[in-house]
Amino acid sequence: MKLCVVVGTRPNFIKAAPLITAIRKLQKRKKDLEFFTLHNGQHFDENMSDIFFREMQIPKPQYMLSIESGSGHGKQTGEMLAKTEEVLMIERPDMVISIGDTNSTLAGALAAAKLLIPVAHVEAGLRMYNKGLAEDINRTLVDFMSTLLFPPSDSGTRNLLKEGFSKKQVFQYGDVMYDAILQFDKIADKQSKAMKTLGLKKKEFILATVHRAEHTGTIEQAKIILDAFVAISGQIKVVLPMHPRTKKLLVEHDLFDHYSSHIQIVDPLGYLDTIALEKQAKLIVTDSGGVQKEGFYQKTPVIFLFNVKTTWVELVEMGWMVEVQPKSTAQILKQIKKSLDSKPGKNGQPYGKGNAAELIIAKIVEYLEKEKKGAKK
Repeated sequence: MKLCVVVGTRPNFIKAAPLITAIRKLQKRKKDLEFFTLHNGQHFDENMSDIFFREMQIPKPQYMLSIESGSGHGKQTGEMLAKTEEVLMIERPDMVISIGDTNSTLAGALAAAKLLIPVAHVEAGLRMYNKGLAEDINRTLVDFMSTLLFPPSDSGTRNLLKEGFSKKQVFQYGDVMYDAILQFDKIADKQSKAMKTLGLKKKEFILATVHRAEHTGTIEQAKIILDAFVAISGQIKVVLPMHPRTKKLLVEHDLFDHYSSHIQIVDPLGYLDTIALEKQAKLIVTDSGGVQKEGFYQKTPVIFLFNVKTTWVELVEMGWMVEVQPKSTAQILKQIKKSLDSKPGKNGQPYGKGNAAELIIAKIVEYLEKEKKGAKK
């Protein structure tokens, strides 16, 4: 019995870690269980890739594909598809585990489906119902190609059942990112030196992340968000781990020095430093789906910057997150000031008990064992 875990981006690595841990744990009892990790190279440099495997103590991918960076969605996905297919034809896994909503997720699932290899989609069912968003297209297509669907929340399950998926293929066990936080939070407390290195004090800074192409594709849009950080920096320190694409944009327009004089800009952080800062921040301002939840798990209020509603509706309903469309600096600044004075959200855990990965892997193995018994009959 052989499993393939497909990764390619920072969110994939984080979500894959507890799944790989669960597989390795189960291997102690099931000697016939094998797995390999296929990294299709969507995030490729040290700070966006390698550091995660070291920190999260998971083996480096057996396959590391070389994909041209900076290419368009179609070209990038096409290259991933072709090279992933080559690996799958060699390895012939019994199931491919595709995680999340990235181009990597889509390419892995599509390559498997074309080869008639069953697909398990971890983080299934999430929807913004917006065909203009690449991630919404990706996750919807992957769901329809998958044999087993693992939504992390009630809303994900409702979406799948509403769209006609069978209850027999939908299994809601929770969010593997919660598993990861539980697994690595205490390690981060002991090992992360980010607070000291950056000269930060507990609950006296805002942690900001801006990476989406919609927000960093043009200098005009980037300035709307960054100017809000500059405006609030006189009241509270703003720490911004900067995506390489954003830094390149600012340098090209001769604005990097201006913003770095007001905002504490740092290179992309590893997972342990990230969750340590999320825990100690007064407020998180982000356009990342993953950071939204990490903020919630670390009990830090979040402002989500995006033009459409979040897929993590529970965070808004519980009062841990506010959504802001980044159309004006004044609008963003107003919400930052308001959120800095807001009370914590409601207690609760809508994303499982922190054992989602073990339940997911157990269900995958159970399914494959039944399929093999059926084939023998």
